[in-house]
Amino acid sequence: MTAGTGRRRSLKRRLAAGEHLRGALFRLPSETLVEMAAVAGLDYVVIDCEHGPVDLLALQHHLLAAAAHGLDVLVRVGENEPALSLRCLDLGAAGLIHPHVDSAEEARRVVAADRYPPAGRRGFATYSRAGRFGTVTAAEHLAAAADTLVVVMIETGAACAAAAGIAAVDGVDAVLVGPADLAADLGFPGPEEIGRLTARTHHEVRAAGRAVMAIVPGAEAARAAEQAGAHLVLYNMTHVLMDAFQALVPPLPARP
Repeated sequence: MTAGTGRRRSLKRRLAAGEHLRGALFRLPSETLVEMAAVAGLDYVVIDCEHGPVDLLALQHHLLAAAAHGLDVLVRVGENEPALSLRCLDLGAAGLIHPHVDSAEEARRVVAADRYPPAGRRGFATYSRAGRFGTVTAAEHLAAAADTLVVVMIETGAACAAAAGIAAVDGVDAVLVGPADLAADLGFPGPEEIGRLTARTHHEVRAAGRAVMAIVPGAEAARAAEQAGAHLVLYNMTHVLMDAFQALVPPLPARP
């Protein structure tokens, strides 16, 4: 349950029930876009603190806007940032997306950063926003924290080779293949090779009993991803918005 909302099923529980969930990835800070995503009926949003300019104060504003509409928020943190992970969860994020996880050992480290002892190393506090400012018991806070969704990103050839072990790590809920970084790591081999590696990785993730998250540029790609087995679809809103803006611009007249 995201802090500040009434009781509802968490993303983690909805995934466990087999639901297909669609969300929007925002790199540009905008509480209004978060509200629009909720009004449109999306299941969650992702605030990008890896590539986007959002700081923690802006993140809190986005979380407040989402909570007003009962919308869950995931946050993509940077690589190996347990301190940022702690603060995002204390602010009430429903879960975290961790980039550049290349091995099972790295997956265990990010899971430990997101979970309270004895399963992890997350610092404990009930006076945060996630703990409703100290108005819940330690047991209630621990129960709510158990619904934290942990997503790891596979973004290199080495990570693809280790996908089965990464996905099998206890505490990993979902895996997202990052196609841009994967292509860069492999020297930009072309979409066919990236598609082949992604499909193989998704197969291993599903075989381990974990959910597949797929980033897509639009509705048609979302349907294709779900048909291929993804239970978490994530719209790349930069792509969606640029497509919409470019469609509004008339074509240049042909040169004589």
